[in-house]
Amino acid sequence: MSSPATKLRQVPGGKPTVETELAPPEHEEIALLAYMYWEARGRPADSPEEDWLRAEEEIRRQAATG
Repeated sequence: MSSPATKLRQVPGGKPTVETELAPPEHEEIALLAYMYWEARGRPADSPEEDWLRAEEEIRRQAATG
């Protein structure tokens, strides 16, 4: 599952166009898992990086083991 991201592109001699790009699936997976970790910890106001790094490590470890 990916989220669209938009960017403005200027075409020479033409009108600017808006392009839609998809976020990498890995980024979406990490974000979702980090959010789940954060919720499981009771939604603390401390560092969200802790949950992100934990989720990133978990997703990458799963990808490496197949």
